[in-house]
Amino acid sequence: MIAENVSEIRQKLAAACIRVGRNPSEVTLVAVSKTFPADKIQEAALGGAIDIGENYVQELLGKHKTLGNDIRWHFIGHLQSNKVKYVAEWIHLIHSVDNDRLAAEIDKRATQFGRIIDILIEVNTTGESSKYGVRPDKTVQFIKHLASMRRIRIAGLMTIGPFLPDPESSRPMFRALRELRDEGGSLDQKNVAMHHLSMGMTGDFEVAVEEGATLVRIGTAIFGARKKPDPSSKEKYK
Repeated sequence: MIAENVSEIRQKLAAACIRVGRNPSEVTLVAVSKTFPADKIQEAALGGAIDIGENYVQELLGKHKTLGNDIRWHFIGHLQSNKVKYVAEWIHLIHSVDNDRLAAEIDKRATQFGRIIDILIEVNTTGESSKYGVRPDKTVQFIKHLASMRRIRIAGLMTIGPFLPDPESSRPMFRALRELRDEGGSLDQKNVAMHHLSMGMTGDFEVAVEEGATLVRIGTAIFGARKKPDPSSKEKYK
């Protein structure tokens, strides 16, 4: 069923692209596997979804140990700076950078491992206090603030829509993110390569694609309803 779900999502992505004259190859499906085991990720990968998003470092490390680098691992949750060292050697993309302390730690660890790490700036386009992210009016300033960090590449922006029943309610936020991406991309800054817009989830990804998303983060529509995390589990990587 998971591979079939991946196929169905890809069809919807393609249809959304065609509606606005985009090439479906411009959009990458990131399958969000939070709380689901490695064998479910393997099913998704067999269906062609090799970009996998995880929210928690401990869970990601366990799955990476099992599946290795045949998967392109995306970190999409709130990343604490003291956890960067565990993923910096192999992470494909970090979607959720919203403060200079975290950016500096990623830059430091990328130097340690002799690589450049692609990051996205998380923008709080809804203004909700429950969400992380840089304020839209501070985003370009924040990008400029990271100019001296040569081992990170600012590859684009990320946002989370408003979680309302009508997916059209997300459209203004997605459009605003695209406009910010274009503004940031015009900067003459060596570590900026604004290729990506990570926006859209199960409830609103088609609207996100219509507004320019290059990465959509889909969990429930691929893996089903999430299980509640085990309350006895604790983050042990410090």
